[in-house]
Amino acid sequence: MNKLAALVLLFFTLPLAARTVSIDNLRIWAAPEHVRLVLDTSAPAEHTIFSLKDPPRLVLDIEQATLRQELPDLKGKSDLIAGLRSAKRSDGSLRVVLDLNRDIKPKSFVLKPSSQYGHRLVVDLDEAATQAAAAPRTVKSVTASGERNIVIAVDAGHGGEDPGAKGPHGTFEKDVVLTIARELVRMINRERGMEAVLIRDGDYYIGLRKRMKLAREQKADLFISLHADAFSDSRVTGSSVYTLSPRGASSEAARWLAERENNADLVGGVSLEDKDELLASVLLDLSQTGTQEASHRVAGQILKRLEKIGETHKAQVQRAGFMVLKSPDIPSVLVELAFISNPQEEQKLTNSRHQRRMAEAILQGVGEYFSTSPPPGTLLAKLAPRNHVISRGETLGWIAQRYQVSLTSLRSANNLSGDHIRVGQVLQIPET
Repeated sequence: MNKLAALVLLFFTLPLAARTVSIDNLRIWAAPEHVRLVLDTSAPAEHTIFSLKDPPRLVLDIEQATLRQELPDLKGKSDLIAGLRSAKRSDGSLRVVLDLNRDIKPKSFVLKPSSQYGHRLVVDLDEAATQAAAAPRTVKSVTASGERNIVIAVDAGHGGEDPGAKGPHGTFEKDVVLTIARELVRMINRERGMEAVLIRDGDYYIGLRKRMKLAREQKADLFISLHADAFSDSRVTGSSVYTLSPRGASSEAARWLAERENNADLVGGVSLEDKDELLASVLLDLSQTGTQEASHRVAGQILKRLEKIGETHKAQVQRAGFMVLKSPDIPSVLVELAFISNPQEEQKLTNSRHQRRMAEAILQGVGEYFSTSPPPGTLLAKLAPRNHVISRGETLGWIAQRYQVSLTSLRSANNLSGDHIRVGQVLQIPET
């Protein structure tokens, strides 16, 4: 009995590297600029990773590991990977080799068990630096008369190894939001003067700051992130619309100001790098104020349309510190389409007719916002009635300068005896 106890004690005091780790499964998620491999393991995997050239290969050595089943055939899963092979080494480690079609920058990390998965070893193959052709398509097409389309970035939340919430009947958030995002993009692209770009167009994960970055690279006029909420009480229902909270905005402002030397283009195409601390802070504050006002207005219009097709969880636009809402120069909203944890709402989210209705409601809200506040130089600004909704901090003189009209004509068109205006007031802009 004492010998048995000693053996048990010896096993549990062995270092993790000395225990055998079984590799239970391997999954691949192929995104436009990177490929993610995920290995399900029985315990945390001690490993090393390195690249080889001529021909390009990635070598992954996992200490004291064994395959529970053969590795899958990755042919056709990604044009980056040419082959996958493995071999047991004399020291007890498992070597996995990926034959590649081009050089990559690899990184790896382990993840602890979550509600969805057990232990995982994650390998990211970043080819953004070597595959410029993988960048999202460029929008901002210009019409024959010289005006541009309004660009709307549509972001489907989660993706790949991050499925988001899961409904009681097994529906994943990442799947339904991508379907509705694609429908919304299709509808936007049918509208004259509007153009959409889909931030995530497949089952892969994109980092939250990367989503913001992609929208800024496309010079988007609006960013919409789609999600499907979940709660422990399955009776909770309704849509919600969020904009950035003041605390989230201030923390992001501090980060941008601290890193302004590393960014060539920070706020609406203006670099803060050559500005002193006070001027940079003022410029960023002005940008954020206008962006948050615009975000709140478009969020209100979207919420109003969602109320017409179903229950809303809150009657007002909510504010939170979601990372994807923190761009200081792009109005950004996050739409929780429904509670996927509610069986009835889960069923609606998978119904194609209801999906179209939700996409159409969001489009109507966006259209209503841009009909009164089209960005200057866009086709909608030329076609729409020349109206301007006053935001906080704007003056009559600034509005006249923006639309290149005289103060006198602006006062006359709106029956103003002076320069007093109020937030939310709609001004008619006279022809130049």
